[in-house]
Amino acid sequence: MFGMSFSEVLIIAVIAVLVLGPEKLPDTMIQIAKFFKMLKKGVNDAKSTFDQEMKIAELKEDAKKYRENLEKTTENVRKKLTFEELDALKSGVNDITGGLNDAVSGVKKAVDSVKNPTEAIKDAVLGSGESPKQDTQSQNSIKTENKNIENQNKEA
Repeated sequence: MFGMSFSEVLIIAVIAVLVLGPEKLPDTMIQIAKFFKMLKKGVNDAKSTFDQEMKIAELKEDAKKYRENLEKTTENVRKKLTFEELDALKSGVNDITGGLNDAVSGVKKAVDSVKNPTEAIKDAVLGSGESPKQDTQSQNSIKTENKNIENQNKEA
């Protein structure tokens, strides 16, 4: 006990009997036992409180990690939604741009035919060798322009 041998404990007991006397020795031993019991209980309480505090700290760290993961996930979802929306907008803009480019090229062809009616008539009669992909609407508008120009030339 406490790193003491039996002979050392026996010497302490003999000194205690001599100092305290046989009448006070049992009460003193009871008080010493209560003190050690109370000391042991205090140490155990402090130990359990320390363990609880450590568990609480670990739970707080885990909760913080889960919160950060949740925030990252929601941010990623928002980014993905934003990129998907941007892709949809981009495809819509590309469609509109393609339509506008077709319309502008048709207008340019119509303007060219108005500026140079003889070339437009030659192209219409002889066929300009344009690809069959040419828009039929723009062909019709060119033909209409050519007829208008011919009518104007006949009247003049």
